[in-house]
Amino acid sequence: MSKYFEELPVGFTYRTDEAELTRDAILAFAREWDPQPFHLDEAAARESHFGSLIASGWHTLLIAFNLAMQAGVWDESSMGASGMDEVRWFAPARPGDRIHVRAEVIEAALSKSRPDFGRVRFRYDVHRADGEKIASYIGNHLIKARR
Repeated sequence: MSKYFEELPVGFTYRTDEAELTRDAILAFAREWDPQPFHLDEAAARESHFGSLIASGWHTLLIAFNLAMQAGVWDESSMGASGMDEVRWFAPARPGDRIHVRAEVIEAALSKSRPDFGRVRFRYDVHRADGEKIASYIGNHLIKARR
């Protein structure tokens, strides 16, 4: 059940399900959106500093966002977002990696001019199944209030 502003205080956390990054999905995304050799060509990727084919960081973040949305925490109460902050990639995702997201509310403030919504900042940490954090970002959400 989707939560509203009042149910998302600072410190609220949740964890998403997992999704697998497949080789075919990595190649398809790279062809369309990030055609760098280490995302598209296994031989070139082996010669790169990555040593093997890797997913685009943008692909990884979009999967993470989709996982966060599918968790159903704010999907029905969302009024959009005002941006992202502190996008970081710590380690690449590779074919076969299963990733999940751990999310935490780090700020929450009711709008002073529009009390029907609040601004909620979530820190999203993207992890491989083994627990290694591979990416993170802060999402600045606009969330409906029950008032």
